Amino acid sequence: MPQLSKLLCGTVIGAHEFEGSIMSQATVRPRRSFIFTPGLKPEMYPKALASGADIVCVELEDGIAPRDKPAARAHALKLFETEQADDGVERIVRINSMRERFGLDDVQAVLATDTPPPALMMPKLQTPDEVVMLDTLLTERGHATRLHVIIETNAGLEAAHDIAHCSDRIDAMFFGGVDMAAELRCRNAWEPLLYARSRVVHAAASAGLDVVDVPYLDLEDPDGMERAAIRAQELGFSGKGAIHPKQIATLNGVFTPSADEITRARRIIREFEAADTGLVVIDGKLIEKPVLREMRRILAIADRIGA
Repeated sequence: MPQLSKLLCGTVIGAHEFEGSIMSQATVRPRRSFIFTPGLKPEMYPKALASGADIVCVELEDGIAPRDKPAARAHALKLFETEQADDGVERIVRINSMRERFGLDDVQAVLATDTPPPALMMPKLQTPDEVVMLDTLLTERGHATRLHVIIETNAGLEAAHDIAHCSDRIDAMFFGGVDMAAELRCRNAWEPLLYARSRVVHAAASAGLDVVDVPYLDLEDPDGMERAAIRAQELGFSGKGAIHPKQIATLNGVFTPSADEITRARRIIREFEAADTGLVVIDGKLIEKPVLREMRRILAIADRIGA
């Protein structure tokens, strides 16, 4: 789209002019699991919120047929006209790609409403400019809407580091394994996608963002899903998606820190607050300030589970 390209080119400088604006650093909160709920069926939204997932994402993209997208968009935005409960569940709307007409229609609808979703998920990113443009538009409108970005294209993978650093609105990166496997012409399996997964984890970590892995698609293989979740957790992912509520308890279990880890996180934060320096020594080990974000994430999970 030539017009979109002009808009993108014109927003890179503008994003840096909003320093000190309404946006803050990425929010630290549990992101162990997420589940989609179709925008076309708003009656399913309360069930998704009660599923136990840390993130509920209202779907406007791949899960909605082109002919149904206007209706899904209207239903999704209407959900947020009602004040949302403070229940610990993060609410997101996945819009269509900013490089497609449906995505531009989604953005225009978000800008037109006085009750925007708390966060938007951006799919099929290829460049940081897409994020910068949306950030700029939201800032001009005065919306505090946060952003979650999906790395699922080869171009997006190449630009993952720059994407992670391009906007203070970004809270998390998601790895889109299905689309990535199609682009790379490989199997959607752990080994063929390990390099791509690692690139996304590294990009997110460099910006202090949470990073969430793609859902496991075989509902009849719970053991395989648990193994995949453990692998993702060991690689550095904060959580993993679900395609059905029955997967969520297992995912939450894998990505929930142990009681000892929670106790240690509390101690580290307490020691840093008392020392007021960039590093402390605990049990003979040197611990530097950058670990504090991970410790706060652990405590956010502890609060979520009441530990």
